[in-house]
Amino acid sequence: MNIQPYIAQLLYRYQCVTVPGFGAFLTEIQSAQWVESANSFFPPKKLISFNANLKNNDGLLANHIAQSEKTSYDYAVSAIQYEVLTWKKALELDGTFSIKNIGNIRLNADGNLVFTPITQTNYLSSSFGLTSFVSPVVKREIFEQKIEALAESKVISLDAEERKGNSYLKYAAIFILGLGLTGSVSYSVYQNQIATETVLVETAVQKQVQNKIQEATFFIKSPLPAVTLSVKESKMSYHVVAGAFREEKNAQQIFERLSKLGYKAKRIAPNKYGLFPVLYGSYATLAEANKVKTEVQEKDNPAAWLLIQSL
Repeated sequence: MNIQPYIAQLLYRYQCVTVPGFGAFLTEIQSAQWVESANSFFPPKKLISFNANLKNNDGLLANHIAQSEKTSYDYAVSAIQYEVLTWKKALELDGTFSIKNIGNIRLNADGNLVFTPITQTNYLSSSFGLTSFVSPVVKREIFEQKIEALAESKVISLDAEERKGNSYLKYAAIFILGLGLTGSVSYSVYQNQIATETVLVETAVQKQVQNKIQEATFFIKSPLPAVTLSVKESKMSYHVVAGAFREEKNAQQIFERLSKLGYKAKRIAPNKYGLFPVLYGSYATLAEANKVKTEVQEKDNPAAWLLIQSL
């Protein structure tokens, strides 16, 4: 059975997909980018990395295969083990092998696995349909050159005969200008009169208002009710997962152990695969959850992983 397509499907939905006995593929969201040198824009995407130390079976991949193939969980686990053996043989013989739409894995001189991701596939579902594009450079016109060109254009001259024929327009313009000045002066005087009367009316109204305020008496029959503010708690959408267990009693034991160690441990409802997840804690930000996950992996559980979900 080829398990590679199922790994790719889970990378769209989860931040960590573990292949038991081999390692885990991790994703990290990268914001949209602009490469100035190439005038290129790139949409947000998931960066894929590989951690060969995370090999414990968390049940995610096996349950997904069992559900997709409509087979048993144990058969899915066996199929994964067989595929992992095939990968390891390919590394021993060729030193490298490729996982379709995910990346290439090779052995370096020290015998360690080196992962090179394939960037053509974007596993960030919110960026579905978005592709990179190149924006042409905006060419700005030099307006100074246009102004100089206009200044150098030929001046239009009027003949003496045309000026004589239109001399009567001067007197008409002077007459109209005089009428305009007279009208503007009269209008200005009228406006000043209106403004003066308005100030007098407003002053009288203000005096009446002040008198009413001084005569007024205020009574408070009963104290005002207390104001209650409700603060909405921030969503705790980032969870550090200790593991998901098929037996509920095992999940309870892990929960009690983590609580004794001082973690804000919790159990959540069984997932759609029938497993009982146990959390080290839930956090409001990705940075806080990643910090706790790193500490947990170093001190308590290298197989701890991050779940991003609103519970």
